[in-house]
Amino acid sequence: MRIVDLTQDTKQDLLGTLLKRSPNNYGSYEKTVAEIVGDVRARGDEALCEYTERFDHCHLTSDAMRVTRAEIEEAYTQVDEEFIRVLKNSAANIRAYHEKQLRTSWFDAKPDGTILGQRIMPLATAGIYVPGGKAAYPSSLLMNAVTARVAGVPRILICTPPGQDGKIVPVTLVAADVCGIDEIYKCGGAQAIAAMAFGTETIPKVEKITGPGNIFVALAKKAVFGYVSIDSIAGPSEILVLADESANPRYVAADLLSQAEHDELASAILITTSRELATAVSAEVDAFLNKLSRKEIMTKSLENYGYILIADSMKDAIDAANDIASEHLEILTRDPFDVMTRIRNAGAIFLGEYSSEPLGDYYAGPNHILPTNGTAKFFSPLNVDDFTKKTSIISYSREALECAHKEIELFAEKEGLTAHANSIRVRFEES
Repeated sequence: MRIVDLTQDTKQDLLGTLLKRSPNNYGSYEKTVAEIVGDVRARGDEALCEYTERFDHCHLTSDAMRVTRAEIEEAYTQVDEEFIRVLKNSAANIRAYHEKQLRTSWFDAKPDGTILGQRIMPLATAGIYVPGGKAAYPSSLLMNAVTARVAGVPRILICTPPGQDGKIVPVTLVAADVCGIDEIYKCGGAQAIAAMAFGTETIPKVEKITGPGNIFVALAKKAVFGYVSIDSIAGPSEILVLADESANPRYVAADLLSQAEHDELASAILITTSRELATAVSAEVDAFLNKLSRKEIMTKSLENYGYILIADSMKDAIDAANDIASEHLEILTRDPFDVMTRIRNAGAIFLGEYSSEPLGDYYAGPNHILPTNGTAKFFSPLNVDDFTKKTSIISYSREALECAHKEIELFAEKEGLTAHANSIRVRFEES
């Protein structure tokens, strides 16, 4: 891995390089995606079946689009029992963590007859996109579906692309069943996002779409935002390790590669105050690359977006970490909890040498749907609130309104909205 000194210039160069990976730079594909979305909106199932044959090389009819219970039962025979047990344990951890996020409606009543409050209700429907084939990620299905379930969404459906044989990846069906979801449709890509956003003869319209996908899925979510809610337009995966001389270079190297293997656009960055650690980590990375299966992908990722930055002080290292606002941030220092208190921007923070990033991907419980490309400065991980909506409640008695009506009328008149003022004034006209 390249080793460079952390300066203002190298930090700005790095930030510029990372931002080039943003989904906002996928403009060359937007026209194609817009055409697919518009076609599905206009022609429904007919367009879906045509795109499934074109992109997934699978001939599918509307009546075969929904997965049957028999297909789910068959999937169980193709997934080993030990992994099914792990899926259930992971789902339980995710559920327990997200149950702590639940909030209740509240009302505040005052003696003068004023009642103010907030009603919190789950969305009625949610659609989860699940990639298929080699990119099948049952962990992401669990993160989305369990969170929606905890929020109380009564109807959750899944869209995922079929193989050429018309079947869905078995682990996807088993993971969905573990979450109690049996409404699964054989439909992928931008066309699936359009189907969930607008509805077709077979696939119902939902109120929110979540889940990872390729460039076409990301742009389709961007295109339908406003017709439905979405989780985010996710960019490539990224990890930043913040370490001092106490860190184990072998652990650091392994953790950097855990993200570099996602794809060639993934970023893996180490910021350290120790030049000795930097050199040791680089050597360990080279050694691991010769042992791991996705060497070509990891090598490309590190060539393009892999960095080891040497900082003069931990303060400089922390400042840089806050500027980068990484999706995953590991803190491998003598006192990681102290460093954590000075971190403002990160999707998820992993503290100590036994809290490596894959723990969050698969098992611990916090959501792994995280903000990328610096958006951790203003976005949060997927959470229960994403599947709820809040409504303000306002009730005033005559006595309460009488105390405030002249101020409200004045405010409205200052804005030139005389009908607003009149709406209050008429309630206190002399009879």
